[in-house]
Amino acid sequence: MRTKIEQRNTATDCGVEAALELIGGKWKGVILYHLQNGELRFNQLARLLPRVTQRMLTRQLRELEQDGLVLRTVYPEVPPKVEYRLSPKGQSLNEVVMLLKHWGETYVLDNDPSHN
Repeated sequence: MRTKIEQRNTATDCGVEAALELIGGKWKGVILYHLQNGELRFNQLARLLPRVTQRMLTRQLRELEQDGLVLRTVYPEVPPKVEYRLSPKGQSLNEVVMLLKHWGETYVLDNDPSHN
């Protein structure tokens, strides 16, 4: 299966559009942020993201895996043990994710009337 980037017509697309295609989505950036510290199991991620539904978390993880940003390891145990971690391509986004985090914190503080 081809990734979203491989399916794109690169002659008409820009880099920003390509990047947002991969990390866009309400939860993808947050998932990438939490995986910066190492492997996490599905339930650990779910606890870190209490407002995301199980279905949405599964979907976002599958898309990140399909696009080569997250690696999924299934251990042959009962019950099954599944861990997620950043791929090298996903790790290359760490600086971008941290810049987005910083910008978001600054934006929220700058626009919060209680901080003015």
